[in-house]
Amino acid sequence: MSRIRSDFWVSAHLRRCALEGIDAVLRRRGSEEAGAIYLSIDRLDGTADLLGPAPQSLVPEGEVDRLFALVLANRTPLEIEERMQREIRFDPDLWWISIDDRQGRSLVEPVSAGPAP
Repeated sequence: MSRIRSDFWVSAHLRRCALEGIDAVLRRRGSEEAGAIYLSIDRLDGTADLLGPAPQSLVPEGEVDRLFALVLANRTPLEIEERMQREIRFDPDLWWISIDDRQGRSLVEPVSAGPAP
């Protein structure tokens, strides 16, 4: 079984957020079939997190769903923006979903890769 295309996953995730009352917008459209997906979560209190694709070493054998890891935690929205601009220069095919939620909800559970930088 293959992994769902990035464009389908992003579309479904944006709909899920809307149904849960979470403000989420697509900041960058990437490669339709296999673009990496990043989620920035702004808590609207001056702090934000960034989730990105989990390292392959954390993905269980046979896993077909997308897994996310915490890239940056409790940073300012500006720091998240700067990091994403660097990621885009490195990988122009990535997707970026921006979420504004006072509770910090993203509707994905990040896998643990140790403490976030």
